Amino acid sequence: MHPASHSHSSKRVAPETPPDGSPHSNREGAKRRSGVRIKRAYEPRDPRDGRRVLVDRLWPRGLSKQDLEDAVWIRDVAPSASLRKWFGHKPERWAAFRRRYFAELRLNPAVKTLQEIIAEGPVTLIYGARDEIHNQAVALGEYLGGDTEPAEEVDR
Repeated sequence: MHPASHSHSSKRVAPETPPDGSPHSNREGAKRRSGVRIKRAYEPRDPRDGRRVLVDRLWPRGLSKQDLEDAVWIRDVAPSASLRKWFGHKPERWAAFRRRYFAELRLNPAVKTLQEIIAEGPVTLIYGARDEIHNQAVALGEYLGGDTEPAEEVDR
């Protein structure tokens, strides 16, 4: 079977491990998942960002449209309002949030739009959440990289 003939492979793609050895960050502060950078919308633009894509359903608090004028906003790739509210950025709900969000993403046509942008060159997913580990941009990066099954030990 040709790799492009199915959308979800059981193969897991390991995220790039940064030089500092931490699983989620690199020296510049942006996380990497699935070949894309991930960082907060409040961080300054970096030439390595490539195309910046805001993946929040709501505009980041305190930022103007001019602050993110170079970013494309794909709000429809964000979790549904009900899932976002249920999650509430509570780390203990992370594994369940990821499962539910991945189920939404599997049926979401906005994912194809995002994948097309990623295919064009470097991309940075930007988000407004304070928590840099438990947020939809991190989950989305994992999903795009094929890491769609939460680790068992996190699911408590």
